[in-house]
Amino acid sequence: MNKPITNKLQELLNNDAISMHVPGHKNMTIGKLNQLKLNMDMTEITGLDDMHHPEDIILESMSQFSKHEDYDAFLLVNGTTSGILAVIQAFSSEKGRYLISRNVHKSVFHGLDLTKAHATFTAMTQSRLTNQYVEPVIDGPVEDYKLGICTYPNYYGEIFDVGHFISNLHDDDVPVLVDEAHGAHFDLKGFPKSAMNFGADYVVQSYHKTLPALTMGSVLFIHKDAPLRTQIIEYLTYFQTSSPSYLVMSSLEYAQSFYEEFESELFFEKRKTFIDVLKMKGFNVGEPEDPLKLIISYDGFKGYEVQQWFEKQHIYVELADEYQVLFILPLWHHDDAFPFELLKARIHAIPLPEKRESYTKAANLMLETSEYQAIHFPKTKEIAIEQAENEILAQHIVPYPPGIPVMFRGELITIHMIKLLQYYSNLGIKVEGLKDKKILVKDE
Repeated sequence: MNKPITNKLQELLNNDAISMHVPGHKNMTIGKLNQLKLNMDMTEITGLDDMHHPEDIILESMSQFSKHEDYDAFLLVNGTTSGILAVIQAFSSEKGRYLISRNVHKSVFHGLDLTKAHATFTAMTQSRLTNQYVEPVIDGPVEDYKLGICTYPNYYGEIFDVGHFISNLHDDDVPVLVDEAHGAHFDLKGFPKSAMNFGADYVVQSYHKTLPALTMGSVLFIHKDAPLRTQIIEYLTYFQTSSPSYLVMSSLEYAQSFYEEFESELFFEKRKTFIDVLKMKGFNVGEPEDPLKLIISYDGFKGYEVQQWFEKQHIYVELADEYQVLFILPLWHHDDAFPFELLKARIHAIPLPEKRESYTKAANLMLETSEYQAIHFPKTKEIAIEQAENEILAQHIVPYPPGIPVMFRGELITIHMIKLLQYYSNLGIKVEGLKDKKILVKDE
């Protein structure tokens, strides 16, 4: 075997690839994960406890993830997805529907599909900075819902008054799950507040995205007064591997220690310097509410083109869309190993074309479906995009990243949807559910 995955990873390392993307350890240059040893990859032998029935060291460890006194922490080794699935599954036997913001991650829809659930989308505000959905707007009664789910912050680091969203639902005794995947660093000095400050019932954070933890390392925080605690904890054992990684759990401890000891001053100094470098080069720099994210654009060019310019210098971004690229900055700290000087030098070396007239940001291309009903088709067929009008879509269409579905299984395919699919295909965007200009549809 020629080990294609290993070879590609080694190629990136050989080229001194610079990470402006997740995970938060930035190719092991942030934090102290280099202290992890591969021979710590053990299993539940005597003395190592059991993550699915913690009574000893794992229970003690979880008790120290004390970000807020009102919450208990539960380690996740299958990512934030496993926490989201567990909460949705626990509510499956309750009466009512789910209320979800339009920009929830695909894992929410997977949870709804598994429970054959019915959900209603909230209305959404749209960002002038990024053209993305930001705030869920509740414009009607909510007493018929059993669980509200929102994304905070959005993928681009934009936030909203999550406390208002939570209190609106709590006024009618509707519990709230906040997907705070990109907010594990929240509550650090200079950064936004976590939804735990506003009484969310369940908050799940992807430690690996912004803190120095191994990929798949996340934490589910459950409010001490939240409903269905016992059921959710049980379902965590369903949606996580029966052989949890002690390396991932250990890395979460390192990340939590990093969080507790982090001082923000150096980060903001380097951030300002970095923004100045980008602007002097000629890039436009948008600053969302989360200082860890930067929105980079260049007049008259698509984000996908800008991405290619960075990648030619071995600088890898988190994502690109039609208008911009997204940088996730390192949490710079004293004695980190991040190649900051090399990053600046490589940006200076980018050959940029003449600027053009800027694109006008159109209305968001996401479709305005108001209801979601989980549905499965026993028979499907693959069909070319241009032949799909009036067919029934048999698979979610999910640009990735950010992993937010824009079309749903069971929808009738329209001309507008076909044009959007062709747009994705022509630009070469990575889209789950779209391959070689073909999609899956219901087969009669």
